[in-house]
Amino acid sequence: MLLLHGFTGSSGSWPPPIVDALARRGPVLAVDLPGHGGTPSLPSVAAPSSPVSSVAVPPASAPASGFTSVLDAVVRLLDQEGIAAADWIGYSMGGRIALAGAVTHPHRVRRLVLESASPGLDTPRARELRRTRDETLARRLEERGIASFVDFWMELALFASQKRLPEPVQSGARAARLRQDAHALAQALRTMGTGTQPSYWPQLPRLDLPVLLLTGGLDRKFEELANRMADALSRARRHSVPDVGHAVHLEAPGAWISAVSAFLDDPGHSGS
Repeated sequence: MLLLHGFTGSSGSWPPPIVDALARRGPVLAVDLPGHGGTPSLPSVAAPSSPVSSVAVPPASAPASGFTSVLDAVVRLLDQEGIAAADWIGYSMGGRIALAGAVTHPHRVRRLVLESASPGLDTPRARELRRTRDETLARRLEERGIASFVDFWMELALFASQKRLPEPVQSGARAARLRQDAHALAQALRTMGTGTQPSYWPQLPRLDLPVLLLTGGLDRKFEELANRMADALSRARRHSVPDVGHAVHLEAPGAWISAVSAFLDDPGHSGS
C-alpha cells in the first residue's frame, strides 16, 4: 500500500493508528513527495510508525518536468522496491497524484483510495487562473517564510473544521508543517499544483479498477467533486464521513480506517 500525503504534509502526516491498521494487511510505503519532508526534489520512503531507512528514487534517464515528473518518480520508486503493483492511497494533492498514476500507469495500480481529491480542472482557462494563484502562493512562501505561510494556510475555510481538534493534535500538525522548507514547498506548488495537473475527467469512464471516494461531510466542494467522479467511474464506492472536513484521516481516523478497511475487504473491490 502506497500512501501519498497532501500539500504541506509528509510521510509522517498519517496518524499512527491508520498506518498500524494498514500495516496489519501488508507492507506500507509512505512517501515524502517532492518538496516535502526529507525530499527536496524526488520521493523517498519512510514508515511513520517504525524506524525504516529512507530509500532514494533513482534519477530518470532523461530529465522530466512538471506534474509528470512526479508520477515518473513514484513509479521508479516502485521499481526500486520491486513492487509490480500497489494499492495507491492519496489525500488531496496525494489523491490527485494517485488518480494520475491510475490513468497513466494502470498496470501499477491495483486499487485507489482517493480522500478529498480531484481529477483536475476542466478548462485551459481554469488551469491558467489556478497556476497564477499558485504562483502567488509560491512567492508568498519565498518572501514571507514558512511560519507566516502556515498561519495563513490553516486559516483557509477548507481547514476550518480542524479548529475543533484537540489542541495537542493541532499543535502537532502545525509543528510538522513548520519543519518544511519554504522554497521547496514553493517549487512543489509550481510542480504539483492543480493548475499544472492535466484534467483527467475524460479518462474516468475508462478506468477499470476499484476506487473508493472518501470525503468529509462538511467539505462541500469535495463532496460535490466526489459525487461527480462517482457518476463517471464504473467501479467506484462513495463514502462520506459526517461532521468532518477536508482531512478525514486527521479529523476522524477511526472512521477513515473503517471505510478503507471495508473497501479493501470487499471481494468485489479486490482489483486484479
